[in-house]
Amino acid sequence: MAKASQVGSTTLDRDNGQEAGGAIRQRNEREILEAAERVFARHGYRGASLQAIAEEAGLPKSNVLYYMGSKKALYVRLLEGVMERWNIMLDDISEDDDPAEVLSAFIRSKMEMSRLYPQASRLFASEILQGAPFLQDFLRGELREWVESRAKVFRGWAERGLMDPVDPVSLIFLIWSATQHYADFEAQVLGITGRDALEDDDIERITAFLTQIVLKGCGVETAGLRL
Repeated sequence: MAKASQVGSTTLDRDNGQEAGGAIRQRNEREILEAAERVFARHGYRGASLQAIAEEAGLPKSNVLYYMGSKKALYVRLLEGVMERWNIMLDDISEDDDPAEVLSAFIRSKMEMSRLYPQASRLFASEILQGAPFLQDFLRGELREWVESRAKVFRGWAERGLMDPVDPVSLIFLIWSATQHYADFEAQVLGITGRDALEDDDIERITAFLTQIVLKGCGVETAGLRL
């Protein structure tokens, strides 16, 4: 029979091993997804290969298959992750929150995501423009439920007189499209404005403008809010 100290040591070693293995898995999955984002953005779904993604990630192709299952599964997971990253600011909102703070934070977050991950935004836009062949289940299921739950909060704010009774789904569409425009149509924005790139001051100005337009258009009180 093992001594108590030996049992404790064995359990600790096993737990540490599981923790280390979990960290390795998380790191590898993150590197695969980041590599996939770049490869799919360059070549599209049809032109991308798991071998190219593996080489971009610096991992064996077998690792990509082990963690992701297939090219389609990897592509769908990547696109669903893009939406989750975009919308995280609205995940935990409630009718007790201040609509001015929530909407302004959402717009600011979406602008930052478009700036930090422009390839992901363009990749998602490309999928939608093709009729969303790989995302229909996600759009009609999880994302539809997410939008409706946010819309319910917006309607609650309107009933309490905190904002005008605007169509909440159209409002979400508006914020998505307005913020993603600066990534998806970057060439148009830079060409018209004569810029080589948008600087920090430009992003701040655009964010303030969109926030002002959306909040005032929704009848949301902005007193004390930094625009």
